[in-house]
Order: sequence, then C-alpha cells, then structure tokens
Amino acid sequence: MTSRMTPLLERNETFARTYTPVPLGLPSAQVIVIACLDHRVDPAITLGLKLGDSPVLRNAGGRVTQPVIEEIAFLGFLGRRLAGGRIADDQRVEVAVIHHTQCGTGLLADPAFRHEVCEATGVDEAALEASAVTDPYATVAADVERLLASPLFPPRLYVSGHVYEVETGRVTTVVEARRP
Repeated sequence: MTSRMTPLLERNETFARTYTPVPLGLPSAQVIVIACLDHRVDPAITLGLKLGDSPVLRNAGGRVTQPVIEEIAFLGFLGRRLAGGRIADDQRVEVAVIHHTQCGTGLLADPAFRHEVCEATGVDEAALEASAVTDPYATVAADVERLLASPLFPPRLYVSGHVYEVETGRVTTVVEARRP
C-alpha cells in the first residue's frame, strides 16, 4: 500500500529544489497568527504568508487557550532575546487572532454532540463547550480580551481580532490592534 504522504513528499522535493533557508530572527511580517486548524483556512494561503513571515499557532477554533498564551509569552521572550533585549517601535509585533465562519467547533454547542465527543475522546465537556465557535465575531473579540488580560502577555505586543469568511475568502477586522 502506498502512503498518503507519498504525493506530499513529492511536492516537498519540488519545494526543496528552490528552497532558501530563513535564519532564526524576528518574523518579517512582524505578526504572530493564531488560527483554527481547519484545513479550509490555512493562514499561509489565505494571508499569503511565506517562510519567515510569521509564526502560526493553530488549534481547534483558533481559540486563545492557556497553552496558546504560554506560547505567545515564549515568543515574546524569544523575540526580545533575538533582538538583543530591545525591540524598536518600528519592530512592534502584533498577535492576530483569526476565527472563521462555518467552524466545526460550532457543533460543540450542542450538549448531546459535546457529550458524545467527551465520551469518545476523554476531553472535559466544559473545555469542549468553551472551545465552540458559533459566532466568530463574538468569540474572536472575547479571545482578544482574554489575551490582553493575561499577566503572561508581553506588554509590548499588540493584539487584533479578525474573522475569515469561508464563503468569500475575505478576512475582516473585528478588533483593531491594541496593547494591554
């Protein structure tokens, strides 16, 4: 049986032929993206990102969870360290939280479905309910606030909130960039 990875590895060979390594440093787009893991909403494609442009943190719903906050704290520390301890105002980094329409996590709003997921995966029902994205415009605003309120959030970073519309391919800004 041929592996499902075979065609992807063939594409990688094409990629590797013209590949130029990107050195470790601040992201060139000066943006950290938090987005859903849904295969229909890949930020590299929808935002036109290239290697070295932006770290992209992906999870179910693109939600700001405690592990995501900890990753942002680490990236903020790493960025300062790579910049020699000082990041100039023109090097400010923005965290873009992006939720999307037609998110599969919206199914978690249904108690029966949520219970079934809990039974099948062992994930706590309350955690599942908290990750549901039924209204991405509301959840992205709530997640921006959660990130800004965290004591771990690096004070020099900015946060903005956006919604990717699966129906049109457009990203709309819901919360303008601001910092704590």
